[in-house]
Amino acid sequence: MEQSLQLINEFLDRLFVYGPWLIYVALFTASFIENIFPPFPGDFFTLTGGALAASGRLEMTGVFIAVYLGGISSLMFVYYLGRRYGRDYFVKKNFRYFTADDIHKLEEWFARRGLYLILFNRFIVGARAVITLVAGIGNYRANRMFALASISFWLFNGILLFSTYLFVVNFETITYYFHLYERIVWPIIVVMAILFVIVKIRKARKGKS
Repeated sequence: MEQSLQLINEFLDRLFVYGPWLIYVALFTASFIENIFPPFPGDFFTLTGGALAASGRLEMTGVFIAVYLGGISSLMFVYYLGRRYGRDYFVKKNFRYFTADDIHKLEEWFARRGLYLILFNRFIVGARAVITLVAGIGNYRANRMFALASISFWLFNGILLFSTYLFVVNFETITYYFHLYERIVWPIIVVMAILFVIVKIRKARKGKS
């Protein structure tokens, strides 16, 4: 983690030679890539951008806008892929462990309870893009998706940037706790995914028998 942050700091410092505007472009790009390739450390770019703003090298408003626009753009892109291509694909294929009936149930579930999942999507590290893709496959309303995802971005990034601003003197503190948060959330997501797969397999076998 420390090595990643150091590399990001060095990378952004090199960009300063060409002007601070290029830093905002880098923050936008990092936030966009994060939802396309989830292992990408987009949040660490946000943390670094917040630290640079707190030290007076960037504008905090500019950092917030760049990170939000990059993130929401890629999130809606993933949502569009799920809605435009994913849903029809799974319905036509009607897979044994993910049937067309499951798609219809998914649509009903998202219509009833999707609000809270999308609203706190940004706080679920490691599953953000997956939830968005599933929302698209579940045919969740695009305008509600955009509004709720935006609120989630504002809340999460607002907390992240404000915390970085407060702890800029001891930047390692905020990165340590954020990394600890990731280490707690990831195992929970993995366990839930495994349980989901086990349940689906058992139901499919019972249906076949």
